[in-house]
Amino acid sequence: MFFFNRFLLVIIETLADQPLFKQINMAVITLTTDFGIKDPSVGSVKGALLALLPDVNIIDITHAIAPFNIPEAAYIIKGAYKSFPQGTVHIIGVDSELSPENKHIALLLDGHYFVCANNGIMSMLSNHIAPQKIVEINIHNQVHTSFPALDVFVHVACHIARGGDLGVIGKPIDSIKPIRDLTPNVSDDQTKIMGYVIYVDNYGNVVTNISRDLFLKTQKGRSYKVNARNYTFETIYETYTDIVNFEIPASERQDEGKKLALFNGSDFLEIALYKGNTGHVGGASTLMGLRERDVVTVNFI
Repeated sequence: MFFFNRFLLVIIETLADQPLFKQINMAVITLTTDFGIKDPSVGSVKGALLALLPDVNIIDITHAIAPFNIPEAAYIIKGAYKSFPQGTVHIIGVDSELSPENKHIALLLDGHYFVCANNGIMSMLSNHIAPQKIVEINIHNQVHTSFPALDVFVHVACHIARGGDLGVIGKPIDSIKPIRDLTPNVSDDQTKIMGYVIYVDNYGNVVTNISRDLFLKTQKGRSYKVNARNYTFETIYETYTDIVNFEIPASERQDEGKKLALFNGSDFLEIALYKGNTGHVGGASTLMGLRERDVVTVNFI
């Protein structure tokens, strides 16, 4: 067994020097933007990244964020970033134009780096995990820019991906700008959570800003009712299929379009339709009249 293990170690050490093995371990930079795919913006950012860091692995999270929609971007980046390896650099190009009220920041949080505007977009993450380091980017006078995600954000991301320290590209700050829309309200007597719809997904399901953690901390074992417009739910499911009675033959079931509440994969309260979709039976958003910023409440009994 000793000689076999030594043999494996030699193979691993040999492979580590091969280009393919190195490619597997190359830097990862993700892109989350509201640029869409019609304009040249996304291609320009990728080209600039490759020009500075030819071996970088660029991953698109999404470019379909609604323009300037900070809650939507915050929800998506929160749900996606943990799937990437530690040390990944996440560029977030949403409402990123530099102004006195919209500074640029880079931060290390949960082993990941984020480069974005300090417009509240990181508050959904920082409410639960304290950043290890935050800097306000101060290299703008060194980079000619009219397009922050292309110029400043690209240079900062490549600096970090090469192993550079955050202190080189910015001055330390202590906090991130909060955003009220990402924080649900709990009544003083702890009998109600009032949240908001922050995202409508590809199936037309609506996601609220009410997290599982907040729900459980407030519930304390009590019964509850979830109210969304004229609809009430007295059960919150774990999966979409929990609403289906599989003891009934499939030919006799009429499950498509059933309304349900559940905690989704990102652990936020979601109002959904079973097998709903916007192109066929419709989704919860269209059929229930729920839109972003609509109020959803949980009343504890």
